Amino acid sequence: MKLSHYLSLIALVIATLLLWSLKELIIQIFAAIILAMALCTLIGKVQSILKINRSISLFISLIGVILLFSLTSILIIPQFIEEFQLLILQIPSAAKELIDLITTISDKISTIILNNSDNEIISKELLRKSLYPITDIKTLTNGIAESLSKLLNLASNLGIGIVQLIFVLSVSLMITVQPVAYREVAILLVPSFYRRRARSILIQCGEALSSWMSGVIISSSFVAILAGISLYLLGIKLVIANALIAGILNIIPNIGPTISTIFPMSVAILDSPWKSLAILGIYIIIQNLESYIITPSVMQKQVKLLPGLTITAQFLFTIIFGPIGLILALPLAVVMQVIIKEILIKDILDNSPQRKLH
Repeated sequence: MKLSHYLSLIALVIATLLLWSLKELIIQIFAAIILAMALCTLIGKVQSILKINRSISLFISLIGVILLFSLTSILIIPQFIEEFQLLILQIPSAAKELIDLITTISDKISTIILNNSDNEIISKELLRKSLYPITDIKTLTNGIAESLSKLLNLASNLGIGIVQLIFVLSVSLMITVQPVAYREVAILLVPSFYRRRARSILIQCGEALSSWMSGVIISSSFVAILAGISLYLLGIKLVIANALIAGILNIIPNIGPTISTIFPMSVAILDSPWKSLAILGIYIIIQNLESYIITPSVMQKQVKLLPGLTITAQFLFTIIFGPIGLILALPLAVVMQVIIKEILIKDILDNSPQRKLH
């Protein structure tokens, strides 16, 4: 290898280490870009419907978002926080109820199977001993509830979190005001011969993100509304908190819907065990409707992600970026798939000398 090759390798290693040290900043900037794409999508919809220029559409959209956020903060968020705190406090009681239910069922099963009373007593003792470690769940859930309460209190008073949120909102607002200007600045970092192609790829990434964001908003709203109606008809308490949790966690594929069932089932088991099973069945039906009917119909233009790729992206980005990586795993995967398809496959592999020989 020549000296220039060694220098290039060293520069690549240094750049990689630098990017790794700035990974938190990078993921925050990406979150700001996603938020900006959502605002740009809204502005484009308003502009096309009202037939007005972008400046007026920008003003109307921002005012609408501020009013919607203000009304939500006044009407929904306080009740959601109150119900969510009650929900967390009920988890230990729900775990105890579940343990008692399992113990009762095991006693009945042993009574039916075994005829001899002595053997019955022995078997019950053995079953109770085998279930004894499960009683530690109560201690565990108490610890989880206490940890979540501390986490909520810590998050509310954490200055650095507020600073990061302000940073994300500020960057997203600046990108929203002048999206083309920021896109052109990013293109200037690309070699001149590839800038036209880079511009096309960035536009495709933006379209994919806009489509994903629109689809997620519609599908999550669908899940939240159906979950709320179902819980209300079943007479489950804390409907607003559980419905909003179902809608918000729907953003996280695979993991989110599974976690969202824990909370309403915990509330229902304190009322009646059959309601807990009913909620599980209803949530499965809602997720299937969302996956096979709603999502395909509202995301026809979205980049289609394979399930294996989605799970891999969740695992990989969670390791690299932490919890925020799990939340942003799907939009990151959407962008990465566009980049891999356009740059790696079309521009490199499809134009390789070996392919040209054939």
